[in-house]
Parts: sequence; C-alpha cells; structure tokens
Amino acid sequence: MDSMVSRYWWGHSNNTRKIHWKSWEALCTPKWVGGLGFRKLAAFNKAMLAKQGWRLLKFPNSLLASLLRAKYYLHADFLSSSIGSNPSFTWCSIFDAKPLL
Repeated sequence: MDSMVSRYWWGHSNNTRKIHWKSWEALCTPKWVGGLGFRKLAAFNKAMLAKQGWRLLKFPNSLLASLLRAKYYLHADFLSSSIGSNPSFTWCSIFDAKPLL
C-alpha cells in the first residue's frame, strides 16, 4: 500500500518521472515536525490490531472477546494467551500486535 501511495505521489507521465523533492521518510513525518503527515500503513495497521487487543482486555464480555476466548485462551487471559494450534488469520494478527500492549 505504501508503494501505491508513493507511486501516486511521485508518479510519471509520458515516460517522464516526477521529481522526488523529499524522501518517503520525510513525507511520513508528522506535519508539526515539517513532514506531510503520511501514514506508514504497516505501523498504522499494527496500531489498529493492538487496539483490538486492548478491546479484548477492556470489554471481556463482548461478542468478539467471547468467541476468541472460547477458541484460543479459555483458561487464561489475553495477555498470557498463546498462539494455539491452527489459529485464524484474525487471531494471528491480533496476537502479533500483543507486544504493543
């Protein structure tokens, strides 16, 4: 996704490339520091997955928390859970973001 955004930003037309005025790192710095505030989508995705993990902790009686608890961490809490056997893509993604919590 980052490469698609950068291709749009620095795209080309008629076999000529646009000038790269700043590096991608500089574009991704916050606006208040002098960048353009673009988000690094991998880091943003990891933050959103960690937020889902936080919701599992904060709202243990929600439907998602109940389903994941029944399948992956029945006798433990989310922070001390393990990846388990044959995990779903959703559980693997949330589990990988657990160190951020």
